Amino acid sequence: MPTRHPSPRTSIPTKDEILVPETLLKKRKSQEKEREARSAELQKKRQANKEKRSTIFKRAESYVKEYRDTEREKVRLTRAAKAEGSYYVPAEPKLAFVVRIKGISKIDPKKRKTLQLLRLLQINNGVFVRLTKATIEMLKIVEPYIAYGYPSIKTIRELVYKRGYGKIDKQRIALTDNALIEEHLGKYGIVCMEDLIHEIATVGSNFKQVSNFLWPFKLSNPNGGFHKRKFKHFIEGGDLGNREEHINALVQRMN
Repeated sequence: MPTRHPSPRTSIPTKDEILVPETLLKKRKSQEKEREARSAELQKKRQANKEKRSTIFKRAESYVKEYRDTEREKVRLTRAAKAEGSYYVPAEPKLAFVVRIKGISKIDPKKRKTLQLLRLLQINNGVFVRLTKATIEMLKIVEPYIAYGYPSIKTIRELVYKRGYGKIDKQRIALTDNALIEEHLGKYGIVCMEDLIHEIATVGSNFKQVSNFLWPFKLSNPNGGFHKRKFKHFIEGGDLGNREEHINALVQRMN
C-alpha cells in the first residue's frame, strides 16, 4: 500500500499571520474617534432641540393666555362702564398696518420720500408701523395713496405665517425655520415665529429691530377689487385712509 506524503506548506499566509500596517491602524482609530464625536454631537443637538421645542411651546401657550386675558379685560371694563351709565374709552392703539393701494406716477417729492421712509415702494406692499406723533404725521402726508388701520392678533399671525419674509444679507428669505429668526433676532430674546408675532402685537421694546428684519409684505389685489373712492378718506365703502378695525377685512381679501 503506497504511503501518503504530507502536502507541501502553502506560501499564502493565513489571516492571522498578516500584519496590519501602522498607518491603517491609526486611520481606523481616528475614524472611530470621529464617529464617536459625531454621535455625541448629534445626541447633544437632539437634546438641545427637544428643550428648545418645549420652551417655544410654553411661550406660545403663555402668549395665547395673555391675548385672551386682554380681550376679557376689555369686555369686563366695557360692561362695568355700561352698568354705571358711562362709556369705556379704550387706550389709543399703538400699532397700525399700512398698505399702499395706489400711486405710481405724478407723486410730488415729499410724498414719494415719505412712502420710501415707510418702505412702501410698490403697490400692495404692507408694513407694520408703531403709531407715534411722527409716524401719524407721515401717514397723513401720504393718506391719498394708502389704507391703514389697527390689525388684530389673527391678522398679524396670518400675515407673518403666510407672507413673512426676512431681510437676511439684503436678500428676501422665507421664514421657514425658527433657526433663521433665532440667528438674527436671538440676541433680543426672539427665537421663534410666536415671539416675533408677540413683539409686533404688543409693540415691544424690540419692535424696531423686528420690523426692520421683516421684508415688506407683498399682498395680492383684493378679491372683488378695490371699492370706488367717492370720498377723500375711508368711509364704509371707500378704501384709502384710516380704516381702523376694518383693515382686517381688507387684509383678509388681499392675503
